[in-house]
Amino acid sequence: MPHPPTFRALHEGWTLTAADLAGTAPEAVAAPLADGIPAAVPGEAHLDLRRAGLIADPFDGDNEAAQQWIGDTAWRFTTTFDWTDDGSARHDLVAHGLDTVATVALNGIEIARTENQHRSYRWDVRDALQEGANTLTVTFAAPIPEAVARAERDGALPHTNHHEYNQLRKMACSFGWDWGIDVAGAGIWKPIGLESWSGVRVAAVRPLVDVVGTDGVLTAHVDLERDTSAPVEVRVKVTGPDGETFEQRATVAAEHASATVEVTVPDARLWWPVGHGDQPLYRVEVTAGDAAWERRIGFRTVELDTEPDPAGAPFLLKVNGERVLVRGANWIPDHAFLTEIDRDRYALRVADALESNINLLRVWGGGIYESDDLYDLADEHGLLMWQDFLFACAAYSEEDPLRSEIEAEVRENVTRLSPHPSLVIWNGNNENTWGSVDWSWAHRLNGRGWGDAYYTEVLPAILAELDPTRPYSPASPYSFGDYRHPNDERYGTMHVWDVWNRVDYKVYADYLARFVSEFGFQAPPAWSTLVSVVHDEPLDPFGAEMLVHQKANRGNEKLERGWQGHLPDPESIEDWHWTTQLNQAQAIRFGVEHYRSLTPHNTGTILWQLNDNWPVVSWAAVDFAGHRKPLWHALRDAYAPRLATLQPRPSNESRANAWEGVKPEFDQLALVLVNDTGEAYSGSFTVTRESFDGKVLAKAVVEARVDPRDGATVTVPAEVAAFGDLSGEYIRAEGDGFAPAFSYGAEVIDQELDPRPFEVAAEAVEGGCVLHVSANSLVRDLFCHADKVDPAARAEQGMLTLRAGESARIDIVSPSGDPAAFAAVLRCANDLR
Repeated sequence: MPHPPTFRALHEGWTLTAADLAGTAPEAVAAPLADGIPAAVPGEAHLDLRRAGLIADPFDGDNEAAQQWIGDTAWRFTTTFDWTDDGSARHDLVAHGLDTVATVALNGIEIARTENQHRSYRWDVRDALQEGANTLTVTFAAPIPEAVARAERDGALPHTNHHEYNQLRKMACSFGWDWGIDVAGAGIWKPIGLESWSGVRVAAVRPLVDVVGTDGVLTAHVDLERDTSAPVEVRVKVTGPDGETFEQRATVAAEHASATVEVTVPDARLWWPVGHGDQPLYRVEVTAGDAAWERRIGFRTVELDTEPDPAGAPFLLKVNGERVLVRGANWIPDHAFLTEIDRDRYALRVADALESNINLLRVWGGGIYESDDLYDLADEHGLLMWQDFLFACAAYSEEDPLRSEIEAEVRENVTRLSPHPSLVIWNGNNENTWGSVDWSWAHRLNGRGWGDAYYTEVLPAILAELDPTRPYSPASPYSFGDYRHPNDERYGTMHVWDVWNRVDYKVYADYLARFVSEFGFQAPPAWSTLVSVVHDEPLDPFGAEMLVHQKANRGNEKLERGWQGHLPDPESIEDWHWTTQLNQAQAIRFGVEHYRSLTPHNTGTILWQLNDNWPVVSWAAVDFAGHRKPLWHALRDAYAPRLATLQPRPSNESRANAWEGVKPEFDQLALVLVNDTGEAYSGSFTVTRESFDGKVLAKAVVEARVDPRDGATVTVPAEVAAFGDLSGEYIRAEGDGFAPAFSYGAEVIDQELDPRPFEVAAEAVEGGCVLHVSANSLVRDLFCHADKVDPAARAEQGMLTLRAGESARIDIVSPSGDPAAFAAVLRCANDLR
């Protein structure tokens, strides 16, 4: 008799013990771990140890070093559950995520061994189950010794960082990164349980979409598993946003295990990226016998144009045939312990992205195939998603057993993520193709493959089979052509990292990149986030605990080099904090405005990075505690759909004198408008040169027009563009529908800025306060460090530049805090003088 599949979660009563306690573990934990401590499932060993009081907060101080024994320890999770046979033909043990090398046993019978965090497993355990009490154990090999052992067995391969992370199909950044804590551990990190069923179950569905004319076309590829020889009817029903339904059926003969069912939706409402249109979602229900599957889809088409053009080759994403100018950010796992991330936390980060005018998140390849929770939110809000396959900054074995695991994980995750309209591109690897050329791998490979077979053969073949509806890029960066350097600015995508590592941020302007998929600059997190985990006395940029929370090589030295020539040397730790945060914001604003000013030659940028996975000095715009750094506010302005920016441009004479292969001299000032909206713009801009005290020294009105999804350049008249006093003047361009654009004759360090150029009045309001700011001289980059008063507070406006006589309001959201105290933590570039 058929029984519909029913899943019984086995999440209660788990105990954690050390299966093989490393000799480096503290003596105080040995006895409790021998007896066992309560374990949460889904969960992770580190978190169980913390709840049991056996370890301190891994993020605090230098606890990371003291807790390295956890990654050297084999861990066993055990539970006992009661079971009674309900008459189903099948009883499957389903593990949605095991981290990572594990042995699974039921009632002392070994069920399976696993080697991959990034896939799920299903085993028929009806012969191992017994009436009444059953004991399930999952024993994990110690990840650090396991990775080393595999490198010794199979041969080490080049990688960044200090662990052999590329030997295991485990989240690479759990082993530590140049922004990430080293907390490689073990755990049952996704649901585990028993699924009982008879007759048929829906094993997988790939609901692939297309748009033909005005019709949406759903092609549902349905995979079945069954224990019956009877034909099975498969029904596919599509329900629209307004309740309209469309349905098709197919019969699957006994000798077949799959069906393809096509449903046409007349006059389908198209799904659009944010800023391009609405996001109507259609519900797809698949039934086969008593089994069912349900997800949401959106009808849209996606293309990637990388065809050669006179300037090289673009990287141009199109959705529904319309050009998308990417305003993106790279995404890392939002917590070092993945089971601490829930839908609410994802929703906060999606809001951070959307409210800063980001329209695409790139899920970086050293993390995970991201959660359906994140993708669901992206679907709902029109946030485009780029998903890397999980290869990052390393060479990977092309032989078994790794190859088979990679193929299995790719097939599963391509299928799992296929319903999401927000997913618009798959990417083969992060920097591995570049690394094979520039990172001296050849002499260390000894003729072995480094992973290129995955990126050029395995992955595209699987995508062609399972999901040909989305474009694929073999790598980031990548130049889309044989014998091209993978990081050539003229072709495809590029990463710009010389700026952070060794040169001034003005070097961003040396690149006329087609698309920049990684670039970034560091700064510390919000003050309250920093001091919650760094306790050096006195607090110092090079203090012991500060450097624990700075994972980049010589990172704080690079911060110091980065502000040279731009900002004065700080005189206190609080000035250091503000100087580095301000410099990060100014650097990225400079880079983003330059690249966007190249529209349509440049079609996008993806900032490194949106978020953090622990409290750390990093490239993030939003810190681990959710505080929006000054960078976030600068990014919101620089990523505005309509951007006005003052940029150097070549004069006609300079352009005429430039010969092929040489960039012309940028010898005049221009107003560049970028219009990333669906409506053309035409209007007047007032361009003035002013002294810091507000005197207008020169003025002109220029006319401008810019088409939708395009850019336009207007020369600034010479009498306005020519500074008389480099240290005391600035140029401002202002027009309806655009935020003002500014250009300065000198850097802050060389400007004669009033150190206290404003007055402020604080007003208490429900839920916080309002700061009313009035400028009596030029105010550069005004920012309220609200978290210094209340770690839960947030300033809604930041990085404001005001001319003399202008006023602004800053809304502070805070459950507590004296309004006058918030006024006291206002900082601007001026006060560093």
